[in-house]
Amino acid sequence: MPDEKYFLHQTSIVDEGAQIGEGTKIWHFSHIMKDARIGKKCVLGQNVFVAGGVKIGDGCKIQNSVSIYSPAILEDDVFCGPSCVFTNVYNPRAFIERKDEFRNTLVGKGATIGANATIICGVTIGKYAFIGAGAVVRKNVEDYAVVVGVPAEQIGWVCKCGVSLKHFDRSGDARCKSCGCEYALRDNKLTPLKK
Repeated sequence: MPDEKYFLHQTSIVDEGAQIGEGTKIWHFSHIMKDARIGKKCVLGQNVFVAGGVKIGDGCKIQNSVSIYSPAILEDDVFCGPSCVFTNVYNPRAFIERKDEFRNTLVGKGATIGANATIICGVTIGKYAFIGAGAVVRKNVEDYAVVVGVPAEQIGWVCKCGVSLKHFDRSGDARCKSCGCEYALRDNKLTPLKK
């Protein structure tokens, strides 16, 4: 019987030992395995699979048909587009057991992962990074970076609000045309300027 503090569609399964935060909604045909941890006020769409050992922070939105294999960690406010997938073994074979070779994957706060993207295990995706639809991420992604393609390569920078930062001045500073946030680009790292 599900905890009344979260919503569980009658077609979905939450294994005993999984932890689900208050206000979270789990929709049709999803499966949350034992020892998975899902934070507060998350939304998991139809046909989502969350393996045991996965940790999902507060406020995450996991769209339809997403698979998250352990030991992935998603920090708060991560968006996972439809049908994206997280792997956990770099070189899988059906006839070789490699559970002792699982690689950690970390997705930073506020990051967006586009539809049908594949996140190869062992990478860190920085906070507020933006992964384009269909990308295959094989290496770490900087905070606020935009990456696209197969394999994914960085093509720019994005504001915390999700709008591309296109115009940097000579010192490497930029201001978001949408929300007004300001950033400094130094040594290929983008950091917010505090007011």
